[in-house]
Amino acid sequence: MAHIYLARHYLNTPWKQALWLGYGLFWVGLLLYVRLIKPLLLLRKPYVVEQVKPERGSAWTLTVSPEGHQGFRFMPGQFAWIIAGSSPFAEAEHPFSFSSSACHPEQLSFTIKEVGDFTGTIKELKPGQRVYVDGPFGHFTIDRQAHARQFVFIAGGVGITPFISMLRSMAERGDQRPVTLFYASKDWESVIFREELEALKPLLNLTLVYVLESPPADWTGESGYLNQAMLSRYLLQPWERNAIEVFLCGPPPMMNAVEKVLLELGVSLGDIHAERFNLV
Repeated sequence: MAHIYLARHYLNTPWKQALWLGYGLFWVGLLLYVRLIKPLLLLRKPYVVEQVKPERGSAWTLTVSPEGHQGFRFMPGQFAWIIAGSSPFAEAEHPFSFSSSACHPEQLSFTIKEVGDFTGTIKELKPGQRVYVDGPFGHFTIDRQAHARQFVFIAGGVGITPFISMLRSMAERGDQRPVTLFYASKDWESVIFREELEALKPLLNLTLVYVLESPPADWTGESGYLNQAMLSRYLLQPWERNAIEVFLCGPPPMMNAVEKVLLELGVSLGDIHAERFNLV
């Protein structure tokens, strides 16, 4: 950039010089913010581990609280980047959805499935250990759909995490809008939060539909893979645009298949909200 600007061969007019100088300064400023300013801000607002609780399905719930500050507010369904075991200057951020109620920003919980190098170390975190939380981020939240009269949640595996945050928040707020939760899982023992989901039913206008790939012998619920017939059995048709908002989070193959089915059922594309964590 310095060579191009000083040589003036391609920047032979004042407006070109101003444009490219501004463009270069923008990226330099962005680099300084990401690598210096933001880590410094995170360093001043650490969190400490309160508890690491085992869950079904090889998952762990990490609960942290702000140390020396008030934390931040978030909307249920959003996510944050977590840095554990290193300083905020390290390139070691990992995104996870909040699983705690948005009504309690003074204590944050993240439910994390043990599937990789970092997630496999969550269980090793100790109470009192410092971590750094950068957030909140994302638009995957019921709070941005205040017009909705009904919600449909479709979760697969640990994709239940943002939905438990939404349900916990709705229960504390006294939100009685109807919710139908489809929860697809490998087997009954892998259904995370299943006791709490049942406990939330009397507090909410909640319909639970479990779909098990490998159900037990005495299973009377839905089995196999979530499909159009299952969705049609529990959901009203025809769909009224902007009245029912559908939220979808789970493994990519499931999400791709379900999105296609929803469109075939007549759900408007604008009423489908998907949360994907496949990094590119």
